Amino acid sequence: MKKILLHVCCAPCATYTANRLREEGFDVTAFWYNPNIHPFTEHRNRLESVRTLAQAMDLPLIVAEGYDIIAYFRAVVGHEGERCGDCFRMRLDRTAIIARENKFPSFTTTLLISPYQKHDLLREIGEEVAKQHGVEFYYQNFRTGFRESQQLSRELDLYHQKYCGCVYSEWERYGKVKIS
Repeated sequence: MKKILLHVCCAPCATYTANRLREEGFDVTAFWYNPNIHPFTEHRNRLESVRTLAQAMDLPLIVAEGYDIIAYFRAVVGHEGERCGDCFRMRLDRTAIIARENKFPSFTTTLLISPYQKHDLLREIGEEVAKQHGVEFYYQNFRTGFRESQQLSRELDLYHQKYCGCVYSEWERYGKVKIS
């Protein structure tokens, strides 16, 4: 069975993605690193939900300790309209490093299930950081399982967030503004 490290953005997105990877014959370990999530209470709620899911699914979980929001802000300030690429790079780079250090030949991300994320950009950055760190980025369009992931997460009574995670996406969602 081939080992894979699954970067997890939130529990709902991990339900289907982890199951799908297992169905494909992967030995899946989840990895939590999301310095973009704001405020801290939101970060904590999502992490606790991921821990609940990991226990329910018997899914090994590696957690990057701490709350690295300052590094996130330093990466995106001044070009907030293009922040997603910087955010993807931070999270996927750390995932690739953890994959290499823990002898996972490949990694992927639950971000690939979201109909709201930029798949081409995720794939490009994933492949780039994978090459830099000597591991493989496993790309799959998991979007076909998005509705199923939402249903599964409701059945498990997992926390559902209302925005992508960063303060900018929260502002866009609730302030009804577009940041450019």
